[in-house]
Amino acid sequence: MRLAGKVALISGGAKGMGAAEAGLFAREGACVVIGDVLEEEGKSVAEGIRREGGKASFVRLDVTVEEEWRAAVSKAEREYGKLNVLVNNAGVFWKESLEKISVERWERLMSVNVTGVFLGTKACIPAMRRAGGGSIINISSTSGLVGSAETSAYHASKGAVRIFTKATAVEYAREGIRANSVHPGPIETDMIAELMGDAGYRKSQMEAVPLKRFGRVEDVAYGVLYLASDESSYMTGAELVIDGGKTGQ
Repeated sequence: MRLAGKVALISGGAKGMGAAEAGLFAREGACVVIGDVLEEEGKSVAEGIRREGGKASFVRLDVTVEEEWRAAVSKAEREYGKLNVLVNNAGVFWKESLEKISVERWERLMSVNVTGVFLGTKACIPAMRRAGGGSIINISSTSGLVGSAETSAYHASKGAVRIFTKATAVEYAREGIRANSVHPGPIETDMIAELMGDAGYRKSQMEAVPLKRFGRVEDVAYGVLYLASDESSYMTGAELVIDGGKTGQ
């Protein structure tokens, strides 16, 4: 019950890492609001949590729309009385070289991965202030720490999330609102399933990981749980890397 008495809002909570975080948070005592554009999947995750005795609800949330963020925060406060934790988990990924990616594709990726984090943070801070403090956890990537070929837009977006997190942490520390970023390495999720289906890519990625396995969504969820809990009360503006040692070389 590491999150007993806390209320959390998780964007992109309908599947993958977001769904794993929602389930773990609920098992650890949190009331969870799952936000996503995937309505059927999101409702199913919330129903599954409730069947297991947890507290969860779903709200449709397009992270690029400010009004939908406001509605999600309002739902959390209306149903559970407050908001303590925000996990900015929603994101998109595609592999395109710098010269081939269109302006429209670049802007779409930035809209979800960067503007979505900004809007979520902006919407949740007043609620956290009312609650007496809170924890913001932004899911970045090891791509926000190092570069690689043919994914410049994704790297740029995740690097932006990293430094935005630090600025948020400094600005709101005096109000007891913490902000930290999480940097997963190669994790088995639907978002990169197509790439992982390429035997050559899969082999090269595996060879780059000292622990010689790909991450599971649960590996990331437990790190996010720590940052959401009071156990990390002296952490803010920090980066939690969960990558099997890939960036340690």
